[in-house]
Amino acid sequence: MLLHRRPIALSTAVIAFFALSIVGSIEAVAPFKCCERALLGAAIAYVAASTAVQAVNAIVTQAMIASHVNKDEDIDNTN
Repeated sequence: MLLHRRPIALSTAVIAFFALSIVGSIEAVAPFKCCERALLGAAIAYVAASTAVQAVNAIVTQAMIASHVNKDEDIDNTN
């Protein structure tokens, strides 16, 4: 079963945003700079998670195709 890309990437981006916001506030960074860094980090996390899910989906799809091809070859060889 293929994974849904958008919900996973969005959840990752939200977690990254809040994590970076907390780190920025602990380090006493100016609020605007803290928000700017958190937003940039969330965008990068969204793209990274989206790309990772797309890669996993491609691997799973290739494995499913290979499984069906092998199954079809086994059926043809028994006849």
